[in-house]
Amino acid sequence: MRKLCSIMAGSAILAISAFTAPLAHAAEATQTSFGTLSDGTEVTEITLTGDNGVSVSILTLGATLHEFMVPDRDGNVEDILVSYEDLSDYAEAPNYWGATIGRYANRIAGGKFTLDGKTYQLTQNDGENSLHGGGNAWDVRNWKVESVKSGDTASVRLSLMSPDGEAGYPGAVNAAVTYFLDDAGSLRIQFDAATNKPTIINMTNHALFNMAGEGAEEGAMGNVLTVPASHYTPVNENLIPTGELRAVEGSVFDFRAGKPMHDGLRDGTNQQIVYGRGFDHNFALDKGVTAQPEMAARLADPVSGRVLEVLTTEPGLQVYTGNFLDGTYIGKNSHVYRMGDGIALEPQKFPDAPNQPEFASTRVDPGKPYRHVMIYRVSVDR
Repeated sequence: MRKLCSIMAGSAILAISAFTAPLAHAAEATQTSFGTLSDGTEVTEITLTGDNGVSVSILTLGATLHEFMVPDRDGNVEDILVSYEDLSDYAEAPNYWGATIGRYANRIAGGKFTLDGKTYQLTQNDGENSLHGGGNAWDVRNWKVESVKSGDTASVRLSLMSPDGEAGYPGAVNAAVTYFLDDAGSLRIQFDAATNKPTIINMTNHALFNMAGEGAEEGAMGNVLTVPASHYTPVNENLIPTGELRAVEGSVFDFRAGKPMHDGLRDGTNQQIVYGRGFDHNFALDKGVTAQPEMAARLADPVSGRVLEVLTTEPGLQVYTGNFLDGTYIGKNSHVYRMGDGIALEPQKFPDAPNQPEFASTRVDPGKPYRHVMIYRVSVDR
């Protein structure tokens, strides 16, 4: 494991510089082989390291955020991501962990949508629904390394070509994701896509976090989550939004003041919790769509002091408590992952938006490219 020596900065939070004084402003990007797929394709691992020692690693397979090393208030370093150790596990049992999701993050009802009067049938991989691009999607493709840069900001840009008709989606799409790590420790992720005919696009990162550290015995349900959202989108038994924007006031979905993830997680009297097998719901962020990334969530572990802030330009945030982790997946350090061992905070447009015109549009046209910018900002709460 890579070791970090400093602690991230944030509002009213101890700055990294209190632990290490950078000798020069330089962030470094390096790359190495992560292994070879069964068809002989080589997968590359790119490591971004800030001058303060903050480090993340990204795999070309799925443009996946594979490792995120974060110190606690005492300087103890842990990886905060649920993920696999080896390439063979990513290839044999993909679970979206840390992957770039596309063409469409989340669910589309019946795997169908209509655009300009034409109905498109997508691959159905979640019962009757299409989920996260329909299976065999962007999360399991080996992306091309376009650039790897060191400097004031370390970065890697990865690209992918999705042909017209792939998984049933219209339009040939050129997609890219760029990871930027600065010397303050903020990881910025920029998703870009352009199409040659009208289509729908909704990209995000599907990292599952545990601020107590990956594989912590207590799981992640003691993490305290804050979400600035007055409403969420309730779902039916197939986890498709009903179209309602329901107030969180007085319900287990009210995270505005911050509360532990276990609060309400197993409330069998709440039909929404029963449908989701826990939290698996989209929150309508009060900020809506914004030109620059704004706050979507804060996740903190009171014991270690580690804090994650998620910022985004998108209007929604899917909160998912790893409800389908059933002990059959073995991840890093031979840890058996169970429900509640990780929390996904996925900024995005709303689920099933192509079929629900009252939701923000996910349409993308030629000459009007798609862009989503999100930030993972890590710090330590004293």
